[in-house]
Amino acid sequence: MIRWLLRRKIAAFARAWNYDSAYMHAVLDADPRALMAFAKVMGLSQYHKDVPLTAYYAAKIVGTMAEDCGPCTQLVIDMAEQAGVDAAALRALVGRERSAMPDDMALAARFADASLRHAPEADALRDEVVRRWGQRGLVSLGFALTAARIFPTLKYALGHGRACRRVTIGGESKPVRAPVSHAA
Repeated sequence: MIRWLLRRKIAAFARAWNYDSAYMHAVLDADPRALMAFAKVMGLSQYHKDVPLTAYYAAKIVGTMAEDCGPCTQLVIDMAEQAGVDAAALRALVGRERSAMPDDMALAARFADASLRHAPEADALRDEVVRRWGQRGLVSLGFALTAARIFPTLKYALGHGRACRRVTIGGESKPVRAPVSHAA
């Protein structure tokens, strides 16, 4: 019974977002409890307090692009568009064109990039995030960045990852610029 219910939930998500959820089925097939444990990440991935949507989605997209610039990135872009984030701003984010982004998005993207690289400039950017949005805003961006990486990482670990490709934003196809390089 639980497998049937979980399969229906996965199928509904896949239909709603035009997303290949085969990796979720693989987890379910291995152990329904594993999928339920994985589902707890959703709370982490949906925590959004005290930051503008442009900043929140910037962190999610930068984190996702660091792990996968294919279907998972497309999914988060689709979610951002549905939430009302401007397509031109999203194209600028995916193209890493900081000067074309709204200020809040640019700050969050720079902070996310610096955090992923463990770069020294992350400290000053973190201070600016806290100044603008407080500790809950910082936690929101940290959770968005962290959770965004969990999904594509699991997909690749299970053999369901896909190579980088173009994404569609506001009906326009856009190449994804290379993700940030990680600190050694």
